[in-house]
Amino acid sequence: MTSDPMSSAADVMSLPRAEFAFPGPLRDRLVAAILDGSKTATAALVAEYEHEGEPLPEVGDRSVVVDSAGRPVAVVEVSGVRMVPLAQVDLAHAVDEGEGYTGVAEWRAGHERFWGSAQMRAALEDPDFVVDDTTPVVLERFRVVTRLGPGG
Repeated sequence: MTSDPMSSAADVMSLPRAEFAFPGPLRDRLVAAILDGSKTATAALVAEYEHEGEPLPEVGDRSVVVDSAGRPVAVVEVSGVRMVPLAQVDLAHAVDEGEGYTGVAEWRAGHERFWGSAQMRAALEDPDFVVDDTTPVVLERFRVVTRLGPGG
């Protein structure tokens, strides 16, 4: 983590929110992994960006990570972005997600459960949504630039 001039609450609150998973135990684990430095990468479906009408991330983009209660906990900056078919996610990415995966098959099984969950299908407004080898995935690398105290 480096120091960063972005310290005012107004600066932080002007950033887009980075919400990892849905609020609850999974988000809490992911946020903890970001804060302890073990999570330096994430994956999302292109379909998520399209559904939300949001642009794909770009190197240099910053966002504020929020916990399950919606509290800002850190500012992260994108350091790398790749878009690949699901079948091409590599071991380095799987490991860098900081979720304890030791293989790509294990990573994929966990992500398929998440992406195929009722919560994700509801978020995408598609009760039949499924992923396959060709599903486009955004692989993002990031770094923490600012850790925020309680309440931001």
